[in-house]
Amino acid sequence: MSKLVTKITDRDTDFAAWYTDVVREADLVAYSNVKGSMIIRPYGYAIWESMQNYLDKEFKKLGHQNVQMPMFIPESLLNIEKEHVKGFAPEVAWVTHGGDTPLEERMCVRPTSEVLFCDHFKNIIKSYRDLPILYNQWCTIVRWEKTTRPFLRSREILWQEGHTMHKTEVEAREETLRMLKVYEDFQRNILALPVLVGRKTEKEKFAGAEETYTIEAMMYDGVALQNGTSHYFGQGFAKSFGITFLDEENKLQTPYQTSWGCTTRMIGGVIMTHSDNHGLVLPPNIAPIKVRFVPIKNTEEIMECIKNITSKLPEGITYDIDDSDKSPGFKFADAEVKGIPIRVEIGLRDLEEKVAPLVRRDTLEKMTVSLDDVAKEIENLLPVIQASMYDKALERRDSMIYETEDYQEFKTLASTKPGFILSPWCGSTECEDKVKDETSLKSRCIKEEIEGKTCPFCGKPAKYMIYFGRQY
Repeated sequence: MSKLVTKITDRDTDFAAWYTDVVREADLVAYSNVKGSMIIRPYGYAIWESMQNYLDKEFKKLGHQNVQMPMFIPESLLNIEKEHVKGFAPEVAWVTHGGDTPLEERMCVRPTSEVLFCDHFKNIIKSYRDLPILYNQWCTIVRWEKTTRPFLRSREILWQEGHTMHKTEVEAREETLRMLKVYEDFQRNILALPVLVGRKTEKEKFAGAEETYTIEAMMYDGVALQNGTSHYFGQGFAKSFGITFLDEENKLQTPYQTSWGCTTRMIGGVIMTHSDNHGLVLPPNIAPIKVRFVPIKNTEEIMECIKNITSKLPEGITYDIDDSDKSPGFKFADAEVKGIPIRVEIGLRDLEEKVAPLVRRDTLEKMTVSLDDVAKEIENLLPVIQASMYDKALERRDSMIYETEDYQEFKTLASTKPGFILSPWCGSTECEDKVKDETSLKSRCIKEEIEGKTCPFCGKPAKYMIYFGRQY
């Protein structure tokens, strides 16, 4: 284990400083003179590309097509859906001039694109034969956040947003849950994040949606991170924008709409769930570089040995070779801080003994294997690391979920225990507000409908089991 990385704050001492240190030391982002926005460095962007490539393939398997909408939204267009506008008004950035000339109508830099898609849909949807429309956009949005942090909250955000239109309510609801499942599988199987999945309350749902479903991840410090959402809009936007189609009986109908999205916030989720005091720890399924080979000396014999090993690696196992003139200790530290899942060290003595040390980044465990078996061991070890990281995160998450039906115990847990609290709830916004005002905890998602329990916040019959927690 290298001791050369000394600039990372202890995770259990100051989690916020630790996070910033890991992001910096792993060279994921850089700061600029554009206040509130970040420069995503090549390695950070490579992680986003890994996420983007996987999700894009999944979307296309289900029939979605990528499109690109304008960046600017005229104020009159934004104001068509009043509830939607109200939800985003505090975070909207406005453009008032084109060069030196005042605009006749100010335009906002898109905080999201529902109104742009709807404005387009009303022009292209005429018949039932035009439906369903399954569109997706990879773009940036702008939200004027007061407090920013790399990947978690930024004024300019890289993200993905899907927008679909359907003939029937049943089809739209199926699409909403289908895309939620895509996100859930991605979080669990690719990012190794043991997420909670459920419906948002009326208070916390997306502005303009009838129902919002959420993917909630718990970070190492017990704080929630909303890592993706899927919304059922019903006909609200379509009616506001006058979107109609002729059905099979030549009758005019209003379509049903969905929207779903995720952002680079997922990178922050991976960091805060898996990483440690040595730096970044990446699940193999999302790591841009899955294996790093470290020649102790850049001799011809060692480089030939590495070439022989890499020729046996299956397609898809990405690797690089640190053939810099840095010291071995520096190279080891660099591989650790960047979270590369497996490090292979090869020196002259290893060649003589026909073995090579392999180091797992998730545990920093070192094992020695025959040179003939290195490629096969890498292939076998990567899924083991992936599963182990998920299991470790799941165990920690479950250890910080507390269930109670007593409000006094709820308040004690809220003030003394990091994590989520699972509680019965009557479904009223008044009780939700009471919890937030008295404990600072917000509802995360509804787990399930229930009968036979009492809401601890008001004493009325409970309708749901719901998770509460603090959030990023």
